Amino acid sequence: MKLEEKIAIVTGAGSGLGKAIAHSMVAEGATVVVADIDPKGGRETVEEISSKYNDGREHAWFQEVDVSNEDSVKTMVKNVIGKFGKIDILVNNAGMLYRKTLLEHSLEEWQKVISVDLTGVFLCTREVVPDMLKRNKGKIVNVASIAGQVGYAYPSYSAAKAGVINFSRSLVFDLAPKGINVNCICPGAFLTPINEGLAKNPVLFQRVLKKMPQKRLGRPEEIGKAAVFLSSEDSDYINGVALTVDGGVTSFVTFLEEQ
Repeated sequence: MKLEEKIAIVTGAGSGLGKAIAHSMVAEGATVVVADIDPKGGRETVEEISSKYNDGREHAWFQEVDVSNEDSVKTMVKNVIGKFGKIDILVNNAGMLYRKTLLEHSLEEWQKVISVDLTGVFLCTREVVPDMLKRNKGKIVNVASIAGQVGYAYPSYSAAKAGVINFSRSLVFDLAPKGINVNCICPGAFLTPINEGLAKNPVLFQRVLKKMPQKRLGRPEEIGKAAVFLSSEDSDYINGVALTVDGGVTSFVTFLEEQ
């Protein structure tokens, strides 16, 4: 039970990787605040967790939040501290993307992605840190992407995720001396709702798998395990790291692969 008695906020936990992270953290003893802009998805995650354990304890609690809205984030943090008294772990997972190239992008779409994927990380982190400083202890895990490390077809998403990585690194100078660890996870392609279209196209799916060293997409629970590690005492001497979890995709040059 690596996270026993810990209170963790996971944003975007109503679906995809956020849901998997919430499940993984509860399995390790944490009480998870399922923070999402979608009440339906958020409450479904809470119900899944409650049904799985069904032991009379409150393992998960839903809090609606728009991470791109300052007042909404402040309300979330105030409510969580009011209910649980503290925040030990923050996982900034909420995100979005438009599958559009540069010339297809509108300014409004660009600003929306940056506001959710990057500004949302800033707002949630800024509001949670003061509570962590009271105990000189805390774990912040920011879910970036391999799109923030290498070239990617969708510029707003790539720019935002690259910003998340360096934002995380920049906090080390301020927060590491005060007992707060800030790290990133950079997922590759995973079997989540955002990739359902890919999975339903057999020809395209096989083309993608051919380029992947492990010949499969990642499983959401594999990101959950990485998040647990970076939120536990096992990672106490790890700070400012961008942990790549992509099955080796970014470790070789695909155009040199034998056809």
